[in-house]
Amino acid sequence: MSIGIIGSGNIGSAFARALARAGLSAVIANSRGPASLQSLEDELSPFIKSGTLEEAASADIVLVAVNWSKLPQALKGLPDWKGRIVIDANNPIEAPLFKPAELGGRLSSEIFADLVPGARVVKAFNHLAAPLISGDPAAEGGHRVLFYSGDDAAAKADVGALIQRLGFAGIDLGSLSVGGKLAQFPGGPLPVLNLVKFG
Repeated sequence: MSIGIIGSGNIGSAFARALARAGLSAVIANSRGPASLQSLEDELSPFIKSGTLEEAASADIVLVAVNWSKLPQALKGLPDWKGRIVIDANNPIEAPLFKPAELGGRLSSEIFADLVPGARVVKAFNHLAAPLISGDPAAEGGHRVLFYSGDDAAAKADVGALIQRLGFAGIDLGSLSVGGKLAQFPGGPLPVLNLVKFG
C-alpha cells in the first residue's frame, strides 16, 4: 500500500520520520516543490522521496498536514480521490499565534472532507506534538496512544493497521462527528493528553 504526505511542516515531517523509522516508504510534497525537500529526503533515504503534490496525492493513503488557511490552495486541482484514504492531520489554528480559525459551528474534519471529495477521510496524527510522532512510541513500558476516527470502517482499519505498524497503540474513537470533536485542537479534550497503553 503506497503512502503520500502533503505538507512538510512539523507534523508532515514527523510522520515521514516515523515511517522511515518503521522501514516504510512514502512520497512527501509541499507547495514549494521537490527541491525544497532535498535535505529531508537525504536524512530519510531510502524510505522517503520528495515529489510533486500530484504524486503524493495519488498514493493509496495520503496524510495531509498543511497550515489551515492554506489547505484550500494546497488541495486545489489535485486528481480525483476515487475512494482513496486521506488522513486529516490538520488543526484549525494558525501559527505562530495559534489563533483558532472560524469554523462557523462545524467540525474541522467536516470542512476538510469538503476539500477532498470522494476521499475516505480518517482523522489522526493531529493530537500529538510532532516530537511524540517522530520519537520512539514505546514509553514507560507501554505504547503511546494515537487516536483516530472516521466514517468508513475499512479505511479506519487500514489506518489503524498503519498506526500499529508504526508502534503506537491506536484507539478508534468512532465516527468523525464524535472522534473528530474529541481530538480537534483547539476545543477537544484529547489533544492535551499524552497517554500510554500497557499490555
